[in-house]
Amino acid sequence: MFVGDDNLEILFYALSGFFMKLSDDAHDKKGNIFLGIFAGVLCGLFISYLVINSADATYIFLGILIGTLVAKKIDCINHFVTLLVFLGIIIIFGLPSISIFTLIICTMAAYIDEIGNDNKWVSKKNEKLELFFKYRFALKLVILVLASFGTLQIFYPSFKIAGIQFLHFSTFIYFLAFEISYEVAGLKFDAIYNGFYSFFRVFRGIYRSSNN
Repeated sequence: MFVGDDNLEILFYALSGFFMKLSDDAHDKKGNIFLGIFAGVLCGLFISYLVINSADATYIFLGILIGTLVAKKIDCINHFVTLLVFLGIIIIFGLPSISIFTLIICTMAAYIDEIGNDNKWVSKKNEKLELFFKYRFALKLVILVLASFGTLQIFYPSFKIAGIQFLHFSTFIYFLAFEISYEVAGLKFDAIYNGFYSFFRVFRGIYRSSNN
């Protein structure tokens, strides 16, 4: 179970999605390696906190990590820095007890999302399929099913699938907060980027003035 209140958990999910997208777009669209790494480090910290405190978050984010690695989508310096932050923290603090089968299911869904996203064959094949992968619905559906089974198990404790650990339904809501923040960061990237860029310019000016 998560250490802390629900408001903190949903906030960290949202911030993780926001900084993940900011890190990607700062590097890919602006070539700003510094901001890409800065946002990546923050993303890694928020995700790591969630993962070491929640088995549900472990299934989601460790699944995304493994799926992304297998799909060869970790391919720039901010990705590697985020990965190092994440691995360093979980090595120090450890992971909750989890079901390897549930992790495999989430990993497969994340992998399917990654190979379908930005795939030219998918784009040519079917518009609905392209939309499915654009918004990475495979993992969303898996989380929804596991969370629904978890809710069902509350009312029918005998309902079990051997080797599978279900999720809390609140986890599906938290993951939606992650996804919405990710998409908003992409849609409003230019305004967000300009705000961060202005902040860092002011901060750099203050730092230089203090050293003169």
